[in-house]
Order: sequence, then C-alpha cells, then structure tokens
Amino acid sequence: QVRLVESGGGLAQAGGSLRLSCAASGRTFSSYAMGWFRQAPGREREFVAAVSASGGTTDYADSVRGRFTISRDNAKNTAYLQMNNLKPEDGAIYYCAVSPTIATLRGSFGNWGQGTQVTVSS
Repeated sequence: QVRLVESGGGLAQAGGSLRLSCAASGRTFSSYAMGWFRQAPGREREFVAAVSASGGTTDYADSVRGRFTISRDNAKNTAYLQMNNLKPEDGAIYYCAVSPTIATLRGSFGNWGQGTQVTVSS
C-alpha cells in the first residue's frame, strides 16, 4: 500500500512559479505511475500531468503543457510538479495519486493524497 502526502502549495502571483511535492511511503513507489490532478471549487477533479514508473514517459493536460513539468525521484520516493507561468485559473486543490500504468483518467488512479491548495492572484 502506498500513502501519499502533497506539499508545496501556497499563494503565487500570475506569472510566478510553485513546485509541488508528493511524498510516498512504502517500498513499491517505483512500481507505479504517478499523476497530478486538481479540483477548483464547483468543478470536477481534472487531470493535470502524469509520469510513468521509470520517469521516462510523461503526459500533460493541454491547459498546462509547456508551463508545468512533472518528474519523480524514485530514490526519494517523491514526485514533483513544477508549475511556471501560473495563471489565476490554475488555482485549485492539487492532488497526487498512483496508477498501475501511466494514464489520464481519474478512475485509473488511487491512493489519493489529501491535497495541497494553490492560489494564484492576478
């Protein structure tokens, strides 16, 4: 079983940057693909980015492609989401989760963390 804890959220200005971390417990972290999702008030939880178990393959939502970068360090049992050129519409609670293989559908992921709040001021 993998337990996930997100951190790194906060307040940023439009155009600024934040780096989110997802720390995993358990020895099987490197066996799973990792994903980041976000949920804004009144909206569905949506896919942001995913990385394969090895870190060699990534995928992004069109809305963040070119601005966000997902990565992982299996030696540290941690995944990251580097967010640059933030926009007010990026404000949401960001969650990480694991999946047997890299995917974009919410239903493919499990072991959700508690989330970290990102707020972007204009």
